[in-house]
Amino acid sequence: MAIVIDVHTHMYSDAWFELLKQKGAPRYQVKPSRDKPAPLAIYKGKAPFATPQPAHFDYEMRINDMDDARVDIAIVSLTAPNVFWGPPSVSLKAARLVNDDMASAQTNWPDRIRWLASIPWEHKDLALKELNRAHRKGAVGVMVLANIDGHSLTDEKFAPIWKAIDRKGLPVLIHPTAPPAVENLDIGRFNLVAQVGFMFDTTLAVSRMLYSGFLDTYPNIKFIASHCGGYLPFIAGRMDMCHTNMKAVSEAVDTPPSELLRRIYYDGVTFQQETLELCIGVGGEDNVMYGSDYPHNIGDMKGCLRRVEALKGGVRNKVRGENALRVFEL
Repeated sequence: MAIVIDVHTHMYSDAWFELLKQKGAPRYQVKPSRDKPAPLAIYKGKAPFATPQPAHFDYEMRINDMDDARVDIAIVSLTAPNVFWGPPSVSLKAARLVNDDMASAQTNWPDRIRWLASIPWEHKDLALKELNRAHRKGAVGVMVLANIDGHSLTDEKFAPIWKAIDRKGLPVLIHPTAPPAVENLDIGRFNLVAQVGFMFDTTLAVSRMLYSGFLDTYPNIKFIASHCGGYLPFIAGRMDMCHTNMKAVSEAVDTPPSELLRRIYYDGVTFQQETLELCIGVGGEDNVMYGSDYPHNIGDMKGCLRRVEALKGGVRNKVRGENALRVFEL
């Protein structure tokens, strides 16, 4: 049976979480959670958007759950709020803590664990040093939030970091967080940040990349859009229509968005079969990879894999793990 590789799955570390509790304010606060079994949740302002689960801190629990779901390899990453909080020394410490913890996990479970580096993007020199250090320690890619404290990923201030990643030819998982100006969007109630805001955040970030010529500027980076690309597969036709009829849309690129969407990659974290199949139709069967969002309270290692298993044979094996083997050069 074809290998199963989970490209969107998360871990914290105890030391990182303690640092967030101590130094996360005023951007982030850890408060009591309303969702079981997690006692605490991470808030941005009044909006909760991350609820740490026991398995976020326990690799043995993860390996047991992978065995139960028949997942062979997990490419673990941090997640929101990543390390984008506090002064430079705190952001760097947060990155080093979690990167070292993931590197140790890969050493302890060399056949089961790979990992994506987190770096302090807001502080260029520190970010470049940590990128190189993490890569030497075994990181197979980089994870970045879809906005960095409200700054777009295409902001020129991040160009030196993108150039360094491009030279290494590393995959980058674009993971959402609370959208900028979340306080003004009235999405703090009903946990709309996680339901709607996250998907919007990814869609907006990747759209800027498509329309600005970003993919041509950094041709060696394999960009992975989280959660089946947010809203991108659903609005691909609308994007093409706007590209044809609105000058502002096509001012930097002549290529239709639907073609550019086949130049990025997607993880298969979705809870509807139809959404996964739409993503494959828009992105291409060679560009979609299995992901679970485990161990978040809305993660679903078995369910996401079950939807992959329901695909046709050749496509199923590509999404299960063959595409990830190629993209991450495992």
